[in-house]
Amino acid sequence: MSFLEEFQANLESLPVILQKKYALLRDLDKSLQEIQRQNEQRCEQEIEDIRRGVRSGNITPDTLVIRFSDEALDEQKHSIRIADEKVALAVQAYDLVDTRIQQLDQYLKKFDEELRLERENAAISGVPASAPDGNTKSGRGNEGGRGGRKKRQTSVAVATEAQPAPVNPTGMELDLPVDPNEPTYCFCNQVSYGEMVACDNPDCKIEWFHFGCVGLKEQPKGKWYCSNCAATKNRRRGK
Repeated sequence: MSFLEEFQANLESLPVILQKKYALLRDLDKSLQEIQRQNEQRCEQEIEDIRRGVRSGNITPDTLVIRFSDEALDEQKHSIRIADEKVALAVQAYDLVDTRIQQLDQYLKKFDEELRLERENAAISGVPASAPDGNTKSGRGNEGGRGGRKKRQTSVAVATEAQPAPVNPTGMELDLPVDPNEPTYCFCNQVSYGEMVACDNPDCKIEWFHFGCVGLKEQPKGKWYCSNCAATKNRRRGK
């Protein structure tokens, strides 16, 4: 079985696994809401009972002595345990998706390497290569699937879908789903893909740009400003 076939086989089972985890998350959430509702009612009743006892003189108004009942405290501890289970399930679901994305990155990296070797061999033998030229990298680069602050000075951003660019880096069309919550970048207002450059203006509204959209072929040396920030900077100098 080839790497791509193995990846496709693993990908087919992913929706079923995620569906089970999401169903369990929903059940835990319902249980948590019910326990929190009961605990809230219990605590409100106990607070009211304490107030009556203080007013009648049966309870000393000492904050070091007054406390909720063991039942109320147990409900709160149980709520925390359920919340921890929900977080653990969410992390597991994220890791499952992230693992599949990393596998796809490995395939794209291997595919790019094969294309590069094919072009080199074609140049040596004088036979035209079957794949188009391209010098931008595919996939998400080296970020490993976990994003951070956009302004981090790295040249490669996370991508879950190959968007249209001046040059198709692999020579093939990728039809990958895009997370509607994934942030967009650049003048093209697309998700991150390939190699990207960050504007050095800390107040830049866009921050990250695709190489092809700003006419770059390699990471610029020194400080780099997008056309918007560069124009604003020049106007300020002219005043």
